[in-house]
Order: sequence, then structure tokens, then C-alpha cells
Amino acid sequence: MKQIVGGSLADADTIGPTTNFETQKPSTWYADLYRRHNITGGHVIQLGRGNEKAARAALNRWPGGMQVGGGISVDNAARWLDAGASHVIVTSWVFSDGRIHMDRLKRLTDNIGKERLVLDLSCRKRGKAYVVATNRWQTFTNESVTYALLDRLSGYCDEFLIHAVDVEGKCRGIETELVTYLGKWKGLPVTYAGGIASWKDIDTIEALGSGNIDFTVGSALDIFGGIGLRFDDLARRYCH
Repeated sequence: MKQIVGGSLADADTIGPTTNFETQKPSTWYADLYRRHNITGGHVIQLGRGNEKAARAALNRWPGGMQVGGGISVDNAARWLDAGASHVIVTSWVFSDGRIHMDRLKRLTDNIGKERLVLDLSCRKRGKAYVVATNRWQTFTNESVTYALLDRLSGYCDEFLIHAVDVEGKCRGIETELVTYLGKWKGLPVTYAGGIASWKDIDTIEALGSGNIDFTVGSALDIFGGIGLRFDDLARRYCH
């Protein structure tokens, strides 16, 4: 179980990504914690090879409570849902060679249903645009996060997960411009990730996002070695 700096994945196969935190606790420890607090929609992301056993163990402990991503395609999506995932999270299989493969997206939706699919539109800022990035967030596509793109893809998924990659894992604050933009879109649920360091960032997301944006926290949490936010405090505020 690791928390990493998102933009450092380029050399993951050689020198490895920059790691903020690594625990000896098994994935099932976290799944049990989320289940006790009835936290749904958590992300189990396989960032490289050799993670399938741990991912399956976590999903088995909290069936229907978490989403899974990393290497998902039409060939294995149904198996991950059968393993206990509520949704599968997909980026690179749909966004390949710098463009959207709508035929792949339609096949995937036909296979598992749009209600079980989360599209990850993780992005990096290039000029004035937030451009969707794939392949460990190192390859820019020709698509930017726009209302037109969100509208176009909404018929094929249940929600969007949007990492602000340039601040991911750094605990130095959120991408306020991106949050403001996403908050004005009236469509499917959107979950923002990236840079959250404190309650101030969470309050900013709620204000700038007009209450329309969910969020995910990683490296700032005490259960992941962080000092900015306590899991118990978040659970008391948001879990019922």
C-alpha cells in the first residue's frame, strides 16, 4: 500500500515513483476500516504489476464498497466486478494513441453497463487547458477537460474521476481553477483528487465547486502517513 506523487510515475519501471508513504498493513486492513465506517466509493488503484492479489483481497472484504482501477479493459472488467468492485475505473484503454476510442468505450459499456463504469479524466495543465493524460499520466492526449467532453462521455459512464496530476500527492493545495470549472458543470457526479492538504482545501472545494464535487484524499491523511487531516475527523463529518 503506497501513496505516491502522481507526476513521478514516468520512471516507475526503473527508479520507481516518488513515494510519500508505504505501509506494512495489508489492503484488507483499509477495506475493513472503510467498511466499519460505511465509506463507499473508495479507490483501489493498481499502479503497476503484482498488485492483483492485494486488490482482490480488499474488494472481497468490502464487496460493493470500493472501485478498482489500473489495467482495466473490456477483457477483464466483468471479472473485477464479480470480484466485488462496485465500479471499474478506466482511462488508458479508452484513451489510447492520444485520442478517444469511442468503439472501445461503447463495447465496454455494452459489456458491463454504464452504471458500473467510472471514466478517469486525469489531467495536466498545458497552456490554459487541462489535458487528459494517460500511461501513468505521462502521455498527453488530444482531449482537454471541457464541458463538451463531459457531455459527450456522460452517456457511457456513471461518474468521472478527475486527478489534477501536477499536484497529486504533493499536499500543497488544490488546482482551484480546475475545481471552479468543474463545479459549474451540471451533469454526472465528479470526484476531484489532487493536492488536498488540510480542511482549508476541502472547504475550498465545497465553495468553489458549488457543492457539486466530491473529493478523495490520500497523502494528507494520517492513515497514509499524513499530518494534515485525521481519518476519524473526516469520518465523523461525512460518514453516516
